[in-house]
Amino acid sequence: MYDSMDLEKATFGAGCFWGVEEHFRQLPGVVNTSVGYMGGHFPNPSYLDVCARITGHAEVVQVEYDPQQISYEELLQVFWQIHDPTSINRQGSDRGEQYRSVIFYHTPEQRKLAQASKQRLQQVEGYDKEIVTQIEPATEYYLAEEEHQQYWEKKKRKASRSGKSG
Repeated sequence: MYDSMDLEKATFGAGCFWGVEEHFRQLPGVVNTSVGYMGGHFPNPSYLDVCARITGHAEVVQVEYDPQQISYEELLQVFWQIHDPTSINRQGSDRGEQYRSVIFYHTPEQRKLAQASKQRLQQVEGYDKEIVTQIEPATEYYLAEEEHQQYWEKKKRKASRSGKSG
């Protein structure tokens, strides 16, 4: 259905990757999502390595999208809405550098758009605190273990099979 040549990538860290992925998976024009790790200094990290805070990686969601159906700017809007960009290394009860707010850009255009959206958000929305979201070049992406991929979708399917909700 999609030619991979027509798709673009975006990578976001906004806390625990399970919920972040679920938000992006629901968007029309998003063709694929996966969760993994980026921005650290430790090759081939595991979930346990990242949680031990020894790798420097952020938990991220990598989004493949069709720019004819959804723009990078629209993805940025969702990113800003689904987490607290003023919280350093923390989202809700999740604490540690792996939960930092970060946009990993893949192109100079993404960098420009991410920086402009952050600046606009700080000025227009008038946050009481500074937006601390980092904007960094994408580095090597390490796919998280299979049990973390589409976690919430798997949990919903398992609950429906067992007759349990939630």
